[in-house]
Amino acid sequence: MKKILPTLLLFLSFSITAQNITGKVIDSKTKESIPYVTIVCKSNKDKILSGAITDESGVFKIEKLALQTVIIEIQFIGYKTIKKEIVLTAKNPNKDLGIILLKEDRASLDEVIIESETTSVIQKIDRKVYTIGKDLTAAGTNSLLMLENIPSISVNHQSGQILLRGNGNVNLLIDGKPSNLSAQQLLKQLPSSTVKQVEVITNPSAKYSAEGMSGIINIILKKNTKIGFNGSFDVGVEHSKNTRPTGSVNLNYRIGKVNIYGNYGVDLGKFETYFKFNRKDKDLVQDVFFIDNTTSHFAKAGIDYYINDKNTLSFFTTHNLSDINFTNNSNTYLNQNLILNNKNLFLIDNKEHAYNIDYILDINDKGEQIELEFNYSKNTKPENDLNRELLNPTSKVYNYTNEILNDNSIFLANLDYIKPITSGKLELGLEARIQNTFHNIITDQVVESQGISPSVLRGNSTFSYDRNTYSAYINLNKNYKKVTLQTGLRFENFSVNGLFSNTQQAATEPYSKEFFTVYPSAYLTFKPKDKHQLQIGYSRRVDRPAIDQVTPIQEWTTPLSISVGNRTLEPQFTNSFELNYTRTLDKGNYTLGTFYRRTTGRIGRIFMQDAVNSDRQLLSYGNYDTTDNFGFEFSSSYKPVKWWTIRPSANVYFQENHGVLNHQNVTVKNTLFTARISNSIKASKNLRFQLSSSYRGNNRTIQFKIKPYLLINAAASLSVLNDNGTITLRGTDIFDSFKLDFSSTNPFPQRGLFTLEYSAIYLGFSYNFGSGKNRERDRKYRKNNETQGGVI
Repeated sequence: MKKILPTLLLFLSFSITAQNITGKVIDSKTKESIPYVTIVCKSNKDKILSGAITDESGVFKIEKLALQTVIIEIQFIGYKTIKKEIVLTAKNPNKDLGIILLKEDRASLDEVIIESETTSVIQKIDRKVYTIGKDLTAAGTNSLLMLENIPSISVNHQSGQILLRGNGNVNLLIDGKPSNLSAQQLLKQLPSSTVKQVEVITNPSAKYSAEGMSGIINIILKKNTKIGFNGSFDVGVEHSKNTRPTGSVNLNYRIGKVNIYGNYGVDLGKFETYFKFNRKDKDLVQDVFFIDNTTSHFAKAGIDYYINDKNTLSFFTTHNLSDINFTNNSNTYLNQNLILNNKNLFLIDNKEHAYNIDYILDINDKGEQIELEFNYSKNTKPENDLNRELLNPTSKVYNYTNEILNDNSIFLANLDYIKPITSGKLELGLEARIQNTFHNIITDQVVESQGISPSVLRGNSTFSYDRNTYSAYINLNKNYKKVTLQTGLRFENFSVNGLFSNTQQAATEPYSKEFFTVYPSAYLTFKPKDKHQLQIGYSRRVDRPAIDQVTPIQEWTTPLSISVGNRTLEPQFTNSFELNYTRTLDKGNYTLGTFYRRTTGRIGRIFMQDAVNSDRQLLSYGNYDTTDNFGFEFSSSYKPVKWWTIRPSANVYFQENHGVLNHQNVTVKNTLFTARISNSIKASKNLRFQLSSSYRGNNRTIQFKIKPYLLINAAASLSVLNDNGTITLRGTDIFDSFKLDFSSTNPFPQRGLFTLEYSAIYLGFSYNFGSGKNRERDRKYRKNNETQGGVI
């Protein structure tokens, strides 16, 4: 009893003296409350004792603290951390810190916020970051269509190609990492609801891979680090000629030193496409119907382990799975008589798996940091083709089967170092990138021989194409009052080894090349006043031939169109310059920009008449002379009244393209004008409307002249369930005006019409749940979701 009593008294004494710390956090400039701020309570020996996060009103409370000296750290991304030492004594047991003012940390953000409504835009020294907001016309779409809402980006709906400043030589990244899938395949599988930000980097710094003439588009997926369990889900259905359901879920759980998160999205249904080609020199007509019946799954899961204040270990994995059932039915008429009736089926099982591990060491509190990262992805794409021609069922030219195997892998290793210096920072890095590609086709097709009946087997083919890139970079950033300067050098050693074999040839054909190249970059930002910003940028870029541009294996496009690569292709190099001016207004902002690109060894198209069948054309690639391209861009956000936001943009691109048409070198100069405008209207606290339109003017390629088109989209959303849920109704191309009308005079005089199942209506529901909602402030400042420290 004598031993128990003192112990009991000590316990009661601790319980009685266990005390609380309270306070309220607000923005020092706007005086608005800041929710979800992290409050950490430590001992004077830096041991974490307790913690809390602020509620919707910015208020926090830390409970059950012993009487002692504690250090309170108030942390929020984008703001300067505040540290307070508090002594809890018997005379002063409870402590109310009152109003705590957080100041924005401009040095760490290194950015200017130039838009806050709908999709927010952050202008950094070498890129623009678009945080995907409440753009209703993007709700329920895949990421390919979502990109149509981003200035400077457009999508060629005929080919699925992504264009940046009117050029398709763009490097697409997901969370800063390359993919084995084509940009079209990858973004079609990725629901727009899983995307947090889009980084548009038209003149990438030396830190980034030099690939891509027009720059880099980096898609950043959602991931948060809020304490507790939280998430969101989206379900919806789109209907046009066919009905396509879609859905996604985003989950996150953080406790203590561990943060676990995951995303999953599914998209399924049919898309129909119709082509019509008319020859003008003869009565030859092709009607081609495509039906793409695809079920796609996308999943990402990851974990962050905060070992201590200076060490963080992270791991994530992504999986893209697509079951593709692609049907092609085409009818060819000569003098109004059916001469070919093709029924073709392509079955593709497309799978990509990626794994990433990342370790960050914060050497000190000044920002000195080392990061080591490994990323591996593998894509398998077995394909079975069944090709039938009903009028000539015994002909092996059109009646054959293909068994195709595509295996691709990328291994990426980065080591990056950041060293703060006086009024700036120094960045150094190393990268190894190993890409392996294997393509094999087994076929029983017979090819036509000139002057005799078809009797030559096409033959089974194998093509391997392996590329290794070893890089190093140095980047220096300095601030001089109103001027920020960044300059860098990237050193890349690139080697490629290819091997082609065919059962009909006597020997294999090896292919091997190696290049060592230096890529400089430089940027200058001048801010004469708070509301004015001028930027100048330069970078050297490269476009190395892709697998489809070099493979000697013929690819069937239509019965009268065949594509084949060119193994002798050389890389093309581009020197890119740009100038941008941003003006902040009382009710909005606008940006004016211009750019100039000079490309040597430009890769262009070749269109030839088939010597065996004069009605068929062969497509390939070649290197040409120096080309010059330039353009002007305008984008703005303006709020004439509190409930109405207007976001116009316009671009004019002056393009020069080279190619070959029937053995003749051709140069085509094209002026392409595009414009968009989006109107967002807040009718009430819970009801919002959006009306947008886009226009593309006359367009010329090496072969075709394409007429202009205008698209109009409309959408509405209603917030329900205490603003946790949203019902969205969207109409895409509500007047069904998307038709690509094109014509050509070479190698044949012809006219064509391309019709895509683009006009559609969508109805969807989204819901946020858990310990916190996504707030606009989170979207602006959550730096963990931006790629800022790695070589990509």
